Amino acid sequence: MNQKLFSKDFTLVIIGQVISLFGNATIRFALPLYLLNLTGSSALYGTVTACAFIPAILLSPIGGIVADRVNKRNIMVILDFFTAAVILAFSMLMNGANLVLLLTVTLMLLYGIAGAYQPSVQASIPALVNQDHFMAANSIINTISSFASLVGPVLGGVLYSAYGLETILWVCVACFTLSAVMEIFIKIPFQKQVSDGGMLKMARTDFAESVRFIRKEKPAIGKTLLVICGINLFLSAMIIVALPYLVTEVLNLDASQSNRLYGFAEGALAAGGLAGGIGAGIFANKLNIQKSGSLVIACALCVFPISATLVLFSSGMVNYIVITVCCFVIMVFSTIFTVQMMSFIQAETPQNLVGKVIAVILTVSMCTQPLGNALYGVLFEICKGYEYVVVLFSGIVSLMIAIRARNIFKRISE
Repeated sequence: MNQKLFSKDFTLVIIGQVISLFGNATIRFALPLYLLNLTGSSALYGTVTACAFIPAILLSPIGGIVADRVNKRNIMVILDFFTAAVILAFSMLMNGANLVLLLTVTLMLLYGIAGAYQPSVQASIPALVNQDHFMAANSIINTISSFASLVGPVLGGVLYSAYGLETILWVCVACFTLSAVMEIFIKIPFQKQVSDGGMLKMARTDFAESVRFIRKEKPAIGKTLLVICGINLFLSAMIIVALPYLVTEVLNLDASQSNRLYGFAEGALAAGGLAGGIGAGIFANKLNIQKSGSLVIACALCVFPISATLVLFSSGMVNYIVITVCCFVIMVFSTIFTVQMMSFIQAETPQNLVGKVIAVILTVSMCTQPLGNALYGVLFEICKGYEYVVVLFSGIVSLMIAIRARNIFKRISE
């Protein structure tokens, strides 16, 4: 293990992540947009993108199990080459096959690959950097992801409008191929684990082992997971549903203006993630698990101005500015919290389990997201005209979770 942060191998991981995540963000922006432009159906668009999310949930635990039993470098290389092959196959079939079916299958494959890929990247950090650098390393990986989410769609939109989908496809094939070739030269320490029985038995055993570790050996990680799930269910889901709904349907804004402003608000979310990732890296030495609860409380408190301004102001632009600023601040604090939690989990988990444990946490936390989205979709429909009530409900419940989280993290630190 290297004592310095930017070793040759970790630097190659970073560069590979930059290229791969930019390609991923660009293609996952362009393909649904292409479907929407061709069909004009928002229902079909929503159905296809919802189906695409399912493999990410299903394959994350498998990715974690594989990450602990196979050289993580090989996983990254194979998945990047496979992604390039999937995009290449789509480009060759798009003019002759059923487009909706082809797009659905392609997006499901891309999301599934991403779900299996990330546990390998996160699990490689403890093998490549010293524990003192976990926070900085996670901050770098998170910042790259946020930056890709911010710039990838912009790059995709420019290329799509100027040159069409075909150019984007070839650019992304080149990105993933280049990333895979670079990753071949990464050396990640790996100790092969003994396999007992077939693949299914091994998967069941590994999954049960990681769950037992979280519940029995390190209950602090289990409590952390409950906090993450609560915040995803009651705060993150509210923002995901409320932001497009409030900006485009509720606020007193011109139709074309509201669509453009919603795009800017999404950019503000991504910028908040980027700022939070950079902040976590800069203040890595000053952040500790004891202060994590305060970050969650700050996120919850930022919800209340949104509810208040919906009641007090009729101006659509005033409401929009308050909503966007609050969402930006929430994203900054939540990203710092995410980096802290990932560093804590990596430090507390043995290397032979870290991939599986991270995969279980990602999977369980992702499952709460669609539940929260459905909940707030129904609540906003029921409370039409009184949307501030739904936002206020989210703030109160999130604050209760945050206060409980602060007490949990204080006990963990003690």
